[in-house]
Amino acid sequence: VFPSQDPLDRADFNAVEYINTLFPTEQSLANIDEVVNKIRLKIRRLDDNIRTVVRGQTNVGQDGRQALEEAQKAIQQLFGKIKDIKDKAEKSEQMVKEITRDIKQLDHAKRHLTTSITTLNHLHMLAGGVDSLEAMTRRRQYGEVANLLQGVVNVLEHFNKYMGIPQIRQLSERVKAAQNELGQQILADFEEAFPSQGTKRPGGPSNVLRDACLVANVLDPRIKQEIIKKFIKQHLSEYLVLFQENQDVAWLDKIDRRYAWIKRQLVDYEEKYGRMFPQEWCMTERIAVEFCHVTRAELAKIMRTRAKEIEVKLLLFAIQRTTNFEGLLAKRFSGCTLADGTAKKPEVPPPSTNPFLEDETGTETDEIVIEKSDADKPKKPKVPDNPFHGIVSKCFEPHLYVYIESQDKNLSELIDRFVADFKAQGPPKPNVDEGGAVLPSCADLFVYYKKCMVQCSQLSTGEPMIALTTIFQKYLREYAWKILSGNLPKTTSSSSGLTITSLLKEKEGSEVAKFTLEELCLICSILSTAEYCLATTQQLEEKLKEKVDASLVERINLAGETDTFSIVISNSIQLLVQDLDAACDPALTAMSKMQWQNVEHVGDQSPYVTSVILHIKQNVPIIRDNLASTRKYFTQFCIKFANSFIPKFINHLFKCKPISMVGAEQLLLDTHSLKMVLLDLPSIGSQVVRKAPASYTRIVVKGMTRAEMILKVVMAPHEPPVVFVDNYIKLLADCSTDTFQKILDMKGLKRSEQSSMLDLFRQRLPAPPSGVEGSSSLSLSTPTPEQESSRIRKLEKLIKKRL
Repeated sequence: VFPSQDPLDRADFNAVEYINTLFPTEQSLANIDEVVNKIRLKIRRLDDNIRTVVRGQTNVGQDGRQALEEAQKAIQQLFGKIKDIKDKAEKSEQMVKEITRDIKQLDHAKRHLTTSITTLNHLHMLAGGVDSLEAMTRRRQYGEVANLLQGVVNVLEHFNKYMGIPQIRQLSERVKAAQNELGQQILADFEEAFPSQGTKRPGGPSNVLRDACLVANVLDPRIKQEIIKKFIKQHLSEYLVLFQENQDVAWLDKIDRRYAWIKRQLVDYEEKYGRMFPQEWCMTERIAVEFCHVTRAELAKIMRTRAKEIEVKLLLFAIQRTTNFEGLLAKRFSGCTLADGTAKKPEVPPPSTNPFLEDETGTETDEIVIEKSDADKPKKPKVPDNPFHGIVSKCFEPHLYVYIESQDKNLSELIDRFVADFKAQGPPKPNVDEGGAVLPSCADLFVYYKKCMVQCSQLSTGEPMIALTTIFQKYLREYAWKILSGNLPKTTSSSSGLTITSLLKEKEGSEVAKFTLEELCLICSILSTAEYCLATTQQLEEKLKEKVDASLVERINLAGETDTFSIVISNSIQLLVQDLDAACDPALTAMSKMQWQNVEHVGDQSPYVTSVILHIKQNVPIIRDNLASTRKYFTQFCIKFANSFIPKFINHLFKCKPISMVGAEQLLLDTHSLKMVLLDLPSIGSQVVRKAPASYTRIVVKGMTRAEMILKVVMAPHEPPVVFVDNYIKLLADCSTDTFQKILDMKGLKRSEQSSMLDLFRQRLPAPPSGVEGSSSLSLSTPTPEQESSRIRKLEKLIKKRL
């Protein structure tokens, strides 16, 4: 219970060990008496402590019982006090209830009395109001009825919970009967004032009808709708007679007269009946909307009947006048009444912006400028919505095939005119100062496309836009093939590459068929035009997607047309590469036919290098200046030329055999000269020196470095053979026996020497760069010819043996 450090208190106390700790040696027994006295003293102290504790516990039980009895007495006294307090609280509560009982009764009586008085007042007002309502209805006092009826209806709502009382139910029925009577009476008054047959009553509207409209606002909404319907029908009855289907003015060429008639009618209505109907009825707008519905139905019917007479100019004239009228309605009215009928087309406004505003800004430019960034996004909220768009012009949509066919014909004629103009005017003149010029026909085509797109978006944003997109796709492809690809200069080489005769010209100075300066400029111009067409076609696709309905966006895809222009660009670049490549072929052929084993000293660069550099300096500046506006395609030209020229140069190097040491040094000098020229190719002949693109530099360095390594291997002595083979593997890292065979041919070794060299080469192939001796011993463990034929198989075999 109480922690102690005394060894005597430990549970595993051992007397022998304890005595041994007290007397570890014989000499320590000398003070045994002193130890015994200490232990005896300790025993006496413990006895005294025990005796004191035992005596102190004799009276504890008696004291505890006494304390418990005192606590019980205190609890009994406390319980008695709590009971007294509870009794007094109950008495107080009962006293308060008796005091407030009378006050509650008075409160209930007051509330009930107030409710009764209010109900009686309402009942009195209802009864008197019903009597007055019936009397005023008979006297047609609509001005007083309008205010009274609304009050009676409001009062009657308070009696909804009392409808079980016969008298209340009777009053409610009388109110309903009065409302029905008022409705029929007002309709009769309007029928009398504006009969369906005959002319209007002279003298204009009366105050009675104006007050009747106020009453109709309180009555069933069907009464109001019936009044509006009958009035508008009577107001437009003259229109249906004047513009019947068999009348001359009903045809599209006189569509202006329809809109002029409704303008006069709206002005006449404002003067005569503007104050008769409440302002919130928007009667002027309702008349205009109903006129639009009727006109759309009549025009659709007459166009179905006389579909063969519809011409493009007539159709566009009618559509233009109609859209102008719809724009006028949008400026004059808010379109709040369109929600009442079925004329509201929620799918029309979202995909299209206001065509008039766009047309005003769009027709000023000669080309489509559409940014794919966020620059065009803020334009959408700035354009006001036209709720009346398509309310009449929708009827022309089934006949827009006439417009589409016309655009097909016009575009066909436009393409033919472009072809004829190109043949008549010839290729564009070289324009070195300003770069390759885009063909003017390209801008003309896209300006016409934009005009058609804007015009069609005004007519419809549905299927006609899809049909127009198909027409656009057709003539984009025709432009690409007839104007661009069709006018690319034809090469004298076959489609698979250069002709063999051009490679076997004996004289170094002999010229192959090259493109003239005009032809090079034409190719660059066609390339620039194709690049412009590609970018503008992508923009055209985005603009078409903005114009068309959201449900049809997925059907607009001009990827095929952009691919077509990409093909034209690729073909143009390939023509430029082939031309320069073919111009360099005679020089490379001359290089391969030189007697390199007879070269006695290393001089300046060889004539064939000078010839190659001359052709590069003739062509590349012209191409660069004409592609100044499309630098990325000039970079592609440089990369493709390097990828074509360098492998061809290496192949001609292999044909230079045999080569002496001095000949190899001369070739190495020539190779370095060509390497420096190729590295400087993008800016050769230019006053402004630009750093060549990194991708192009990597290709040139890699390819020409390989050519230099080939020549360094040729220059190396072939004795001893092992050193020569290892040097070859280190410099070229080429495991092909064919390449090694070509190197041996260039050195002019005999066939017997080549055979031993090839065997040694095959043995040295799997040697890893870390250990030559270990690798040679491992190579001897692979004697089969199948494994020796491939380095990969050898490595696999080594890995298997190690595992």
